[in-house]
Amino acid sequence: MTAHLDHLVVAARTLEEGRAWLEGRLNVPAQPGGEHERFGTHNVLLSLGPAAYLEVIAVNPQAPAPERPRWFGLDTPEMRERLEDGPLLIHWVARVPDLDGLDLAPFGEPLDLARGENRWTLTVPGDGSLPGGGVRPSLIRWHTPSPPTRLPDAGVRLLTLRLGTPDPDGLRNVLNTLNLVGEVEVYEAPQPELVAMLETPEGPVTL
Repeated sequence: MTAHLDHLVVAARTLEEGRAWLEGRLNVPAQPGGEHERFGTHNVLLSLGPAAYLEVIAVNPQAPAPERPRWFGLDTPEMRERLEDGPLLIHWVARVPDLDGLDLAPFGEPLDLARGENRWTLTVPGDGSLPGGGVRPSLIRWHTPSPPTRLPDAGVRLLTLRLGTPDPDGLRNVLNTLNLVGEVEVYEAPQPELVAMLETPEGPVTL
Protein backbone atom coordinates (compact mmCIF):
# COMPACT_ATOMS: atom_id res chain seq x y z
CA MET A 1 0.00 0.00 0.00
CA THR A 2 1.12 3.54 -0.75
CA ALA A 3 -0.44 6.64 0.82
CA HIS A 4 -0.33 10.13 -0.69
CA LEU A 5 -0.92 13.54 0.81
CA ASP A 6 -4.54 14.32 -0.07
CA HIS A 7 -5.36 17.66 1.54
CA LEU A 8 -4.55 20.25 4.18
CA VAL A 9 -7.11 21.42 6.75
CA VAL A 10 -7.36 25.07 7.83
CA ALA A 11 -9.88 25.81 10.59
CA ALA A 12 -11.58 29.13 11.24
CA ARG A 13 -14.19 30.59 13.57
CA THR A 14 -16.41 31.31 10.57
CA LEU A 15 -16.16 30.24 6.96
CA GLU A 16 -16.24 33.88 5.83
CA GLU A 17 -13.26 34.70 8.06
CA GLY A 18 -11.35 31.65 6.87
CA ARG A 19 -11.99 32.37 3.21
CA ALA A 20 -10.91 36.00 3.54
CA TRP A 21 -7.77 34.96 5.40
CA LEU A 22 -6.76 32.38 2.79
CA GLU A 23 -7.47 34.61 -0.20
CA GLY A 24 -5.62 37.47 1.46
CA ARG A 25 -2.55 35.30 2.08
CA LEU A 26 -2.41 33.62 -1.33
CA ASN A 27 -4.11 36.25 -3.52
CA VAL A 28 -6.11 33.59 -5.37
CA PRO A 29 -9.85 32.80 -5.05
CA ALA A 30 -11.11 29.88 -3.00
CA GLN A 31 -13.85 27.75 -4.51
CA PRO A 32 -17.23 26.82 -3.02
CA GLY A 33 -17.26 23.53 -1.15
CA GLY A 34 -20.40 22.51 0.66
CA GLU A 35 -21.94 21.24 3.89
CA HIS A 36 -21.05 18.20 5.98
CA GLU A 37 -24.40 17.25 7.48
CA ARG A 38 -23.01 14.62 9.84
CA PHE A 39 -20.67 17.08 11.58
CA GLY A 40 -22.49 20.39 11.15
CA THR A 41 -19.63 22.04 9.26
CA HIS A 42 -19.05 23.60 5.85
CA ASN A 43 -15.99 24.43 3.76
CA VAL A 44 -14.35 26.15 0.82
CA LEU A 45 -11.60 24.57 -1.29
CA LEU A 46 -8.43 25.47 -3.14
CA SER A 47 -6.57 23.30 -5.64
CA LEU A 48 -2.94 22.44 -4.91
CA GLY A 49 -2.54 20.71 -8.24
CA PRO A 50 -4.09 17.65 -9.87
CA ALA A 51 -3.96 15.39 -6.80
CA ALA A 52 -4.08 17.61 -3.68
CA TYR A 53 -6.06 20.50 -2.27
CA LEU A 54 -6.62 22.70 0.76
CA GLU A 55 -9.87 23.10 2.63
CA VAL A 56 -10.97 25.83 4.99
CA ILE A 57 -13.51 24.41 7.42
CA ALA A 58 -15.74 25.97 10.08
CA VAL A 59 -18.80 25.19 12.15
CA ASN A 60 -21.95 25.86 10.11
CA PRO A 61 -24.17 28.08 12.30
CA GLN A 62 -27.23 27.15 10.21
CA ALA A 63 -26.83 23.39 10.77
CA PRO A 64 -28.23 21.43 13.71
CA ALA A 65 -25.76 20.22 16.30
CA PRO A 66 -24.30 16.81 15.39
CA GLU A 67 -25.01 13.70 17.40
CA ARG A 68 -21.29 13.14 18.03
CA PRO A 69 -18.36 15.50 18.65
CA ARG A 70 -17.37 17.46 15.58
CA TRP A 71 -14.24 16.36 13.74
CA PHE A 72 -10.91 18.20 13.95
CA GLY A 73 -11.55 19.19 17.57
CA LEU A 74 -13.83 22.04 16.48
CA ASP A 75 -16.08 21.61 19.53
CA THR A 76 -13.29 21.88 22.09
CA PRO A 77 -12.55 25.00 24.15
CA GLU A 78 -8.88 24.57 23.27
CA MET A 79 -9.55 24.84 19.54
CA ARG A 80 -11.92 27.76 19.97
CA GLU A 81 -9.23 29.57 21.95
CA ARG A 82 -6.60 28.86 19.28
CA LEU A 83 -8.86 30.23 16.56
CA GLU A 84 -9.46 33.49 18.44
CA ASP A 85 -6.17 34.72 16.94
CA GLY A 86 -7.28 33.83 13.41
CA PRO A 87 -7.51 30.81 11.09
CA LEU A 88 -4.91 28.08 11.47
CA LEU A 89 -3.50 25.12 9.58
CA ILE A 90 -4.49 22.39 12.05
CA HIS A 91 -4.38 19.04 10.25
CA TRP A 92 -3.75 17.03 7.09
CA VAL A 93 -5.26 14.00 5.41
CA ALA A 94 -3.53 11.13 3.60
CA ARG A 95 -5.19 9.28 0.74
CA VAL A 96 -5.04 5.49 0.74
CA PRO A 97 -6.31 2.99 -1.86
CA ASP A 98 -8.00 0.87 0.80
CA LEU A 99 -8.55 0.89 4.57
CA ASP A 100 -8.97 -2.87 4.86
CA GLY A 101 -6.11 -4.59 6.64
CA LEU A 102 -4.76 -1.38 8.20
CA ASP A 103 -4.40 -0.94 11.94
CA LEU A 104 -6.69 2.06 12.35
CA ALA A 105 -6.18 2.49 16.10
CA PRO A 106 -3.80 5.47 15.64
CA PHE A 107 -6.20 7.19 13.26
CA GLY A 108 -9.79 6.67 14.39
CA GLU A 109 -13.01 5.01 13.29
CA PRO A 110 -13.70 4.74 9.54
CA LEU A 111 -16.86 6.68 8.68
CA ASP A 112 -18.67 6.70 5.33
CA LEU A 113 -19.36 10.35 4.53
CA ALA A 114 -20.77 12.53 1.77
CA ARG A 115 -20.85 16.16 0.63
CA GLY A 116 -22.89 16.85 -2.45
CA GLU A 117 -21.79 14.38 -5.11
CA ASN A 118 -18.63 13.44 -3.20
CA ARG A 119 -18.43 10.10 -1.35
CA TRP A 120 -15.55 8.98 0.83
CA THR A 121 -14.51 7.03 3.94
CA LEU A 122 -12.50 8.95 6.55
CA THR A 123 -10.98 7.95 9.87
CA VAL A 124 -12.30 10.10 12.74
CA PRO A 125 -11.56 9.54 16.46
CA GLY A 126 -14.72 8.95 18.47
CA ASP A 127 -14.10 12.02 20.63
CA GLY A 128 -13.51 14.22 17.58
CA SER A 129 -9.91 14.94 18.54
CA LEU A 130 -7.07 15.59 16.13
CA PRO A 131 -4.89 12.48 15.72
CA GLY A 132 -1.51 13.16 17.25
CA GLY A 133 -2.55 16.73 17.95
CA GLY A 134 -3.00 17.24 14.20
CA VAL A 135 0.34 15.95 12.90
CA ARG A 136 -0.75 12.33 12.50
CA PRO A 137 -2.93 12.23 9.38
CA SER A 138 -6.50 11.20 9.07
CA LEU A 139 -6.86 8.56 6.36
CA ILE A 140 -9.24 8.95 3.45
CA ARG A 141 -10.42 6.60 0.76
CA TRP A 142 -12.32 8.28 -2.04
CA HIS A 143 -15.25 6.46 -3.63
CA THR A 144 -15.81 9.25 -6.17
CA PRO A 145 -13.19 11.39 -7.93
CA SER A 146 -11.46 13.63 -5.40
CA PRO A 147 -12.07 17.42 -5.43
CA PRO A 148 -8.83 18.46 -7.21
CA THR A 149 -9.98 16.60 -10.32
CA ARG A 150 -12.75 19.21 -10.62
CA LEU A 151 -11.26 22.32 -9.02
CA PRO A 152 -9.81 25.05 -11.26
CA ASP A 153 -6.02 25.21 -11.09
CA ALA A 154 -5.09 28.37 -9.17
CA GLY A 155 -1.37 27.91 -9.74
CA VAL A 156 -0.71 27.07 -6.08
CA ARG A 157 1.46 24.08 -5.17
CA LEU A 158 2.54 22.54 -1.89
CA LEU A 159 6.32 22.58 -1.63
CA THR A 160 6.71 21.04 1.81
CA LEU A 161 4.51 20.13 4.78
CA ARG A 162 6.55 20.31 7.99
CA LEU A 163 5.26 18.43 11.06
CA GLY A 164 6.61 19.27 14.49
CA THR A 165 6.03 16.82 17.34
CA PRO A 166 7.53 15.82 20.70
CA ASP A 167 7.77 12.25 19.31
CA PRO A 168 9.32 12.55 15.85
CA ASP A 169 10.46 8.92 15.73
CA GLY A 170 6.94 7.72 16.52
CA LEU A 171 5.42 9.89 13.80
CA ARG A 172 8.03 8.75 11.28
CA ASN A 173 7.18 5.15 12.09
CA VAL A 174 3.50 5.82 11.42
CA LEU A 175 4.26 7.47 8.08
CA ASN A 176 6.66 4.69 7.12
CA THR A 177 3.93 2.13 7.86
CA LEU A 178 1.72 3.99 5.40
CA ASN A 179 4.56 4.13 2.85
CA LEU A 180 3.70 7.81 2.48
CA VAL A 181 4.62 9.57 -0.75
CA GLY A 182 4.87 13.35 -0.63
CA GLU A 183 6.95 16.30 0.52
CA VAL A 184 6.51 15.78 4.27
CA GLU A 185 9.19 16.58 6.84
CA VAL A 186 9.10 15.62 10.52
CA TYR A 187 11.02 17.48 13.21
CA GLU A 188 11.11 17.66 17.00
CA ALA A 189 9.03 20.38 18.64
CA PRO A 190 7.68 20.96 22.18
CA GLN A 191 4.09 20.52 20.95
CA PRO A 192 2.36 19.47 17.73
CA GLU A 193 2.57 22.07 14.96
CA LEU A 194 2.12 22.17 11.20
CA VAL A 195 3.78 24.46 8.68
CA ALA A 196 2.92 24.37 4.96
CA MET A 197 5.24 25.99 2.44
CA LEU A 198 3.35 26.88 -0.73
CA GLU A 199 4.36 28.23 -4.11
CA THR A 200 1.85 30.77 -5.46
CA PRO A 201 1.72 32.84 -8.65
CA GLU A 202 3.17 35.73 -6.64
CA GLY A 203 5.89 33.76 -4.86
CA PRO A 204 6.31 31.50 -1.80
CA VAL A 205 3.88 31.70 1.14
CA THR A 206 4.08 29.91 4.49
CA LEU A 207 0.93 28.88 6.39
